Amino acid sequence: MTLPVLNREYEYLEHTADAKFRAYGTTIEKAFQNAAVAMFNAMIDTSTISDEVRERIELTSEDLDGLLVDWLSELLYLFEVEQVVFGQFKVDNITGHDDNYSLSAIACGEPLNLTRHKFDTEVKAVTYNELMVGENKEGWVVQVVVDT
Repeated sequence: MTLPVLNREYEYLEHTADAKFRAYGTTIEKAFQNAAVAMFNAMIDTSTISDEVRERIELTSEDLDGLLVDWLSELLYLFEVEQVVFGQFKVDNITGHDDNYSLSAIACGEPLNLTRHKFDTEVKAVTYNELMVGENKEGWVVQVVVDT
């Protein structure tokens, strides 16, 4: 039985080699937020992450698929380069204008501490493989496969 979008944030799906998930939201912003939580929860338990570091993220892409990949890739970049693990995300708005889509968001987390942060899976990259951004009568659904 498929649950309505309102009753879940994300779910992990079977994939032979990588991590695959669907994220849901009553708005596209909420679906993008939940996709970020799903990606980071594939790596680490995000419920243990504080919000002492706040990163403002502004992105523009030609389409919603590209915007989703850019959003998750930017978070992964900040994790790898700035050494920040994120656990909370707030996508303020996603807008479309002049054949482009823009995202404005804040990601909250804390500096990486390998003695405290235990990782389950390493996410190397966000892929376009089986990528989906869509709207149905219950809200928005995004599907992502990340390279692990």
